[in-house]
Amino acid sequence: MKKPPTKQDMREHLEREVAAFLSEGGTVKELKNGESAYDRSSIPPTTPPVFEARKTSRTPLNDVIAALDARRAEKRSRKKIVRQRAPKRRRQVVYDDFGEPLRVVWIEE
Repeated sequence: MKKPPTKQDMREHLEREVAAFLSEGGTVKELKNGESAYDRSSIPPTTPPVFEARKTSRTPLNDVIAALDARRAEKRSRKKIVRQRAPKRRRQVVYDDFGEPLRVVWIEE
């Protein structure tokens, strides 16, 4: 895979092109702020492509999405399982006729 040029590489390439242009007798014309070097009636020059990768075809995922939606719908349609709690045990004191505790009994509710 060809690596894209770095900014430093692009600067060096531009400097070489400017130096070659000037060495052949070319001149650099300075422009005022806000003035464009391009004629408004003509199309501006094309910029180099940012990404060099070719356009690839995409993999359709409609069947995968449909399977996921079906699984989600199945989970929603399931009834919630209510688990029976274990009977709760409670301690109860048995008293005699005079209010004195006789024994402790465990009662399941």
